[in-house]
Amino acid sequence: MSLGRYAFAFLVIVGGVNSAPVHAKTIQVVIDKLVFSPTQVNAKVGDTIEWVNGDILAHTATVRGDWDVMIAAKKSATLVLKKAGSFEYYCRFHPNMKGQIVIEPE
Repeated sequence: MSLGRYAFAFLVIVGGVNSAPVHAKTIQVVIDKLVFSPTQVNAKVGDTIEWVNGDILAHTATVRGDWDVMIAAKKSATLVLKKAGSFEYYCRFHPNMKGQIVIEPE
């Protein structure tokens, strides 16, 4: 076994490779023609939301008083969900664009 394998085995045993909860998953929300789709998603603390922007315009996923994710045109952006609750978000540039994330505890 090479030194690299020993180092990898050590990281796996200690938990340094993946510290996210075992159940964590990535949930995609697609932006197309100024619409978040799906408009409502259910997730758990530790999951990641990935917004994939198919539009030629930049957007945000903003929760007043909490998070604000910038999503460049034709790019994607992610957010790891840190707390449980129901969060309605919108695009600061296009306020008619709205979505909701319902986050359950781990």
